Order: sequence, then structure tokens, then C-alpha cells
Amino acid sequence: MSKEELKRVSDSKISKSIKKGQSIFEEGEKLNGVFCVRAGVSKLSKLSANGKDQIVKLASKGEVMGQRSVIAEESSNLSAVAVSDMEVCFIPKEGIVDTLHKNPDFTVEVLRHMAHDLREADDVIVNMSQKSVKQRVAEAFLYLKESFGEDSEGFLSVTLSREDIANVVGTATESCIRIISEFKKKGYIKTSGKKIGVANEKKLRDLVEGF
Repeated sequence: MSKEELKRVSDSKISKSIKKGQSIFEEGEKLNGVFCVRAGVSKLSKLSANGKDQIVKLASKGEVMGQRSVIAEESSNLSAVAVSDMEVCFIPKEGIVDTLHKNPDFTVEVLRHMAHDLREADDVIVNMSQKSVKQRVAEAFLYLKESFGEDSEGFLSVTLSREDIANVVGTATESCIRIISEFKKKGYIKTSGKKIGVANEKKLRDLVEGF
């Protein structure tokens, strides 16, 4: 983007503070712009046919939410809810669409991001079909550690509820709780209240790889 285009988009943006648990947008909502994550983490989820939320992505600093719906001029196919306190920038649709029309390089970059998101969605589908629930839970903990890090006590920086973890891996909350309890007994993970930490990364990786 040129300096002029960056300035125009920057001038139009609106900064927002969002509390943990607060909805950013709902599935089926018509979005009037995109949300850029400046700090914090949001879960992006879709309601399945059986009425259960399936978390398809966790969006963190530097990521954009809602761009596919805005560009396609369709209602959002996902819901976004903050899983931690967040700072986001809202950029109105007009500034995005105008730049897409005028700047081919920007358009290509946006398409690259959308293609990356679709590739991630494909990976989720493959994981669901080829890996056991235990493997998916183990992989979720490794992903959270690698993507978001740990706090000073060795617990995952992003604290998801047991229900959210179940919704990430596509299983019942009760099954997820049983697996977490089993992992703790085996020394794969440690817990403190809602917090979870990876205690034996090798064991989790071996499980994911089927060893």
C-alpha cells in the first residue's frame, strides 16, 4: 500500500477495547468492516448442525478477522469472541474495498491471507477425520504452547475453558475433561484451576505422531 493509502486507512480506523468473553461479531451478521487484532486472542467459531460450537481458529496479534465476509459481501460465516482482554482496530468496509479496487498488490496480499486461512481449514478437516480425540487434544496443547507461549509458572498463556478445548478438537466436554485428567495422571500436563501447562512435550508429540 502507498503512504497515501495507508494514511487513509489509518485515519478511518477505530480502536476498541474488548473484554474477555465479549462478542466481537456473530455468525450471520453483516459486517461493515474488518477487525485487526492489536493485542489479545479471539476464538472464531461456527455453529454445527447439532447446535455445538466448533472453534476453527484462534486469532492473535497482527491477524485480521472478517475480511472474507467483507470482500465477498456476505454475512459472516463465523462468530468471534474474546478469550482474553483485547485491543482491536475496526477498519470500515469502504476503505478496504476502495484500496482493493485501486491497488493490485494489496489485492494479491489479501488473497494470499485468505488462501492461508483456507489451507488451515483443510488441515483442521484432515485432523478431525484421521486423528483420535486424544491425539487432537494433545495437538491442541502443543499448538497453544507454540503459538502463544507460557507464563512465568510454565502454564499456557492462553487459558481456554474445558468446553472451549472440546470445541477446538470437536468432542464432548465430558470426554475432554476425562482426557485432561488422564494426561495429568500420566504426567503429560499439569493443571492449576483452569490453567493448563505442558509438562512432558515429548510424550504429547509421541501421542500425536501415533507412537
